Amino acid sequence: MQPIAGAPSLSAAASESMREISVVDELGKQRLIYIPSERPLTLLLDERELVTLMTLGASPELLVLGFLINQRLIASAAAIESITVDWKSATAVINSRVASHEAAGAAPRAIASGQGSVFSRLMAQADSIRLPGPREPRIRHDTLQDLLDVMRQHDTIHNLARSVHSCGLFQDARLLVSVEDVSRHNAVDTICGWMALHDISGRDKVLFTTGRLTGEMVIKAAQCGVPIVVSRNGVSAMGYDLAKKFGMTLIGRAVKRRFICYVGAERLGTE
Repeated sequence: MQPIAGAPSLSAAASESMREISVVDELGKQRLIYIPSERPLTLLLDERELVTLMTLGASPELLVLGFLINQRLIASAAAIESITVDWKSATAVINSRVASHEAAGAAPRAIASGQGSVFSRLMAQADSIRLPGPREPRIRHDTLQDLLDVMRQHDTIHNLARSVHSCGLFQDARLLVSVEDVSRHNAVDTICGWMALHDISGRDKVLFTTGRLTGEMVIKAAQCGVPIVVSRNGVSAMGYDLAKKFGMTLIGRAVKRRFICYVGAERLGTE
């Protein structure tokens, strides 16, 4: 799949997602297991420090791009000239196209690393979000089951090491891209970065996540234009309220053949 015209230059700094350690189990036996290789990544936008993310680092450039877009620090992937990740210094050096920011009237500003400041930026964008109507994108019960089966096969790190979240973007039951990371927010940001890099619309897509559908997760999915979100986990009150506001379909506790549609059941279909 080809990137958009004027796409940023990206490094290819993927790192090892797991490492092997020796442990002692409940029977007193020593054995080898895998654990996720979590590491810090500090984002430097035009030499200004933005935030430090904790990540597995499987697709760090897409994570950075998606984070910038979801925080509304940039309008599109074309606003960035390059993203260079260096694990030795644990930094992602981001060079923007200043002219693009001036034209948009929205030059990037530094943000703190606390979740409160990040969430407040997301909430400020909530009223501008528009999703497709309920009669357009739909999801059949059998498609939902196929989607869950596909994700079970793609949870490689989770199956070996646990302690991670995964996200997948689907068109019907066809998996377009999947990501595993220590944070569900990182995983959805990486998906959004991939969508922005390739100019992928979310209007006919389904987002799967293993994480809780909190307010922040719902806003991030809505900013990507995705009207249907499926989770193995539950939904928070704020996530529920925001999904109703956006006209989104939220499906949670989706395990094997069971699920709960918290809101947006008009998009469910048997045919």
